[in-house]
Amino acid sequence: MYYDSTILLLIPAIIFAMIASAGVKSTFSKYSYIRNSRNMTGAEAAQRMLRANGLTNVGINHIPGNLTDNFDPRSNTLNLSDSVYDKTSISAVAVACHEAGHALQHSFGYKPITARNSIVPVVNFASHISWFLIIIGLFLTAQGSGDMGYIGDTIFDIGVFAFVIVLAFHLITLPVEFNASSRALANIQELGLVDENEYQGAKKVLKAAAMTYVAATAVAAVNLIRVLAIRGRRN
Repeated sequence: MYYDSTILLLIPAIIFAMIASAGVKSTFSKYSYIRNSRNMTGAEAAQRMLRANGLTNVGINHIPGNLTDNFDPRSNTLNLSDSVYDKTSISAVAVACHEAGHALQHSFGYKPITARNSIVPVVNFASHISWFLIIIGLFLTAQGSGDMGYIGDTIFDIGVFAFVIVLAFHLITLPVEFNASSRALANIQELGLVDENEYQGAKKVLKAAAMTYVAATAVAAVNLIRVLAIRGRRN
């Protein structure tokens, strides 16, 4: 019964995440239909931003999909999607420059992104096993006290720690993404990649995208609260 009741904690966070996801898609779509006055593609905008900051060795690739854009530090490449790479919209410029912002972070040794990347393998593993450990722990604990109960408690606590790792990753991700957007907007304005009215549109696109990371952090936080509540009721 206690498990079912904790689900109620998750509902507001899920609604927030759904709204944030719909918001970024809607905002991106809106400004993807508005061509920037410079007639500059996303790839060209990213290239100008990189060169203006002394980065001439970062590759820019075209990848399939929509909003699948990313910076890969292993290959030192920006990977821009169909809706960004060769498009001349305000959205394309905003997203491309955001990814260029990540390239700048790596080049200039921005510590939060170094910390985030260092725990990615651990986070991927933790996110896959967290609920499995919680369920196994609950099952073993329910078998009774003694050694079985102790093993169940231990496995459950490892599951809780896995949730802590996932939340820590999301918390580190927030400043990384906000900083990349700040770098993007500063360069868009300073380099005149769009005019002033278009700049406001680019700002809205990146603000909407940032909310998805806030929502993901909220969901991770609530999931941790849920398992802690379950743990508390077991004691």
